[in-house]
Amino acid sequence: MSRASIVRPLAVLAAAFTIAACGGTESPPVSTKTPASSSAPATASPDVFTPVTARPLDLHPVAFPGTDGHFHLVYELELTNTKLAPATIDSVAIIDPSKPTQPIAQFAGQDLVSRLRTLMPAPADNAAIEANGSRFLYIELSFPDSASVPKEIAHRFTLHAASNPAGTTPDPMTYTIASLIISQRALPKLSPPLRGNHWVATNGCCNSEIVHRGSLSSVNGSEYDSQRFAIDWMLLGDDGQFVHGDPKVATNYADYGQDVLAVADGTVVSTINDLPDQVPGTLPNPASITMETVDGNGVVLDLGNGVYASYAHLQKGSVTVHPGDKVHVGQVLGKLGNSGNTSAPHLHVHLMDGPSPLGSNGVPYVIDKFELAGQVDPVAFAAAPGVEGVWARNLPANPPQRTDQFPLNLNIVNFR
Repeated sequence: MSRASIVRPLAVLAAAFTIAACGGTESPPVSTKTPASSSAPATASPDVFTPVTARPLDLHPVAFPGTDGHFHLVYELELTNTKLAPATIDSVAIIDPSKPTQPIAQFAGQDLVSRLRTLMPAPADNAAIEANGSRFLYIELSFPDSASVPKEIAHRFTLHAASNPAGTTPDPMTYTIASLIISQRALPKLSPPLRGNHWVATNGCCNSEIVHRGSLSSVNGSEYDSQRFAIDWMLLGDDGQFVHGDPKVATNYADYGQDVLAVADGTVVSTINDLPDQVPGTLPNPASITMETVDGNGVVLDLGNGVYASYAHLQKGSVTVHPGDKVHVGQVLGKLGNSGNTSAPHLHVHLMDGPSPLGSNGVPYVIDKFELAGQVDPVAFAAAPGVEGVWARNLPANPPQRTDQFPLNLNIVNFR
């Protein structure tokens, strides 16, 4: 069974931060903020020609605390070369406008290319953008504490592109665009979606190679990354294995049939309850999957304050709630299964800013309390052809408790 295809088969190389020299003449930063009202005459910043534009998919990113003790900021930019000359991005520096000479991070060379995606999306081959072409740029930033998270960030592009509206050959340029105010809104605080020990946060946050990170959807006239903070929860048995016996039999997985719980009080928005389990081992025929069935049997909850929770891949006939029902935290919503676009039993959970599991933007959150029992080796997990085998040994009986944190990729956690 393909381990990388538990949900959607897109995986790319992880990227690291590098520092690269900038070339060309830098234009003044381009202001994207609306000036406050004032009795004084309005003044405008000088216009700057920007042949490659950058549009954030999430206008209000918020940093969140992970189990590594750091605060993480995750977002995407859509880059578009608006002119006839081909463009090549040499480097992108993320800056705090109040400290423009001290980049927070800088991507160049292969580190930059590994973060670029076509609109399909698929990994980009290089940092070039053809005339009238677009790319997505995936960005994940890490800060040692909340005080280190800037209030605003901007993006300094060093590139070769048309230097005037009629230009047909690329010239060196540097300019700063795509200013983002970092949201200070409170993070949703959830209770665990499952019970028991040794749940593994597979396909979790936070780097560009994670399959959920690549699950951008073109829905209802826009692009969305509803799954940027999704987790596929899988259960290790007491012997550290996900599956015992034939991996093509869904009931052989340690997590199959586990109760799925409401993470907060809420109202049921939608449910699906009549799709069969897939045979584990491979993803289903894409022709058999539709927008409605991609997540299999599931539940969408309205948690209030514009936040929704999506549960996917439940067992056929196990969903216990109906649209309009009020649910309370910890209530059983259904049972973990293997329906929809999946190749192994697991519970897919993500939060979003709208009721559509695909046509919404993903929202980060924290879980109120859990125990951090260990970590599956990410290198070994990425290299493995399937999920068979032993993934953890000698896990502690009384691991440390964590409160108000987001479980990161391949963390092993206990939900008491």
